[in-house]
Amino acid sequence: MRRREFITLIGGAAAAWPLAGRAQQPERARRVGVLLGVAEDDLETKARLAAFRQGLERLGWSEGGNARLDYRFAPAGSQAQLLAKELVALQPDVILAQTTPVVVALQRETRTIPIVFVGIADPVGSGLVASLARPDGNATGFMLFEAGITGKWLAMLKEIAPRLVRAALVINPKTAAYYEIFLRAAQAAASSLAIEVVFSPIENTAADIERAIEVFARTPNGGLLLPPDSSTVVHRDVVIAFAARHKLPAVYSDRPFVAAGGLMCYSTNRADQFRQSASYIDRILRGAKPAELPVQVPTRYETVINLKTAKALGLTVPPGLLVAADEVIE
Repeated sequence: MRRREFITLIGGAAAAWPLAGRAQQPERARRVGVLLGVAEDDLETKARLAAFRQGLERLGWSEGGNARLDYRFAPAGSQAQLLAKELVALQPDVILAQTTPVVVALQRETRTIPIVFVGIADPVGSGLVASLARPDGNATGFMLFEAGITGKWLAMLKEIAPRLVRAALVINPKTAAYYEIFLRAAQAAASSLAIEVVFSPIENTAADIERAIEVFARTPNGGLLLPPDSSTVVHRDVVIAFAARHKLPAVYSDRPFVAAGGLMCYSTNRADQFRQSASYIDRILRGAKPAELPVQVPTRYETVINLKTAKALGLTVPPGLLVAADEVIE
């Protein structure tokens, strides 16, 4: 080989080295924003985020590897707008969101970054999506449950406390703007059970929750309905303590209340929903549009009963409720 040809060959190879090196560079990590309307240090929050990460890993997304997760927390909607603005400024590829105030805040900041929500009670009525089948926007996700579930809650209260004639629906209209759909559904189901539904609006303070329960408890033979609301989640221990103090049977919309000493719940498994949400995050990261992904409606529910709490309230759990229970806390 002539010297000139050899130099030309080496020079051409050297010029190609940077291109080859660039071609072998790993694909950039995809950025996933996470904004939840609950406290970061809550044990259930940690469990649900762990389930979400497990779901991502099963689909090939590893935090710290090909996926970067940016977390923000807005308990009961506190600073939701500020945190939404902060998260959107990071320009994530997709955002996982929980609670209606959080999704509303995010949509005020962006109508282009895809949002996958979890545990939303009324996505259509809250204006988050156009319809369940065709969201027609930048948000889609997993619905918590339909408002008709309140009929089941009332029936459970009547079954465990046959003398019950009043039920207070305890909710904060500011953090649960959809409260009317639960109130109407409860009132519609109450007449057949000879129960009067009392609307007990609260503020996002422990003192106001205490006041609302105390006022309701002045009349005997009552019970409590706790629809999904980040305000009561934040003040979970206060709600449980005052229900116990006033001997009020209560049915909750989330298992952690029962695990912490509440009487019973009938609800979806939130950790499962977080795990399932990873499938929509994955599809969007691979090119799917939120508008084309229908909102998922739950098909599986679970009943959890705390026997220790029932005994403390002087209640005997009927065999039918025990048989139907997916979990019994002794």
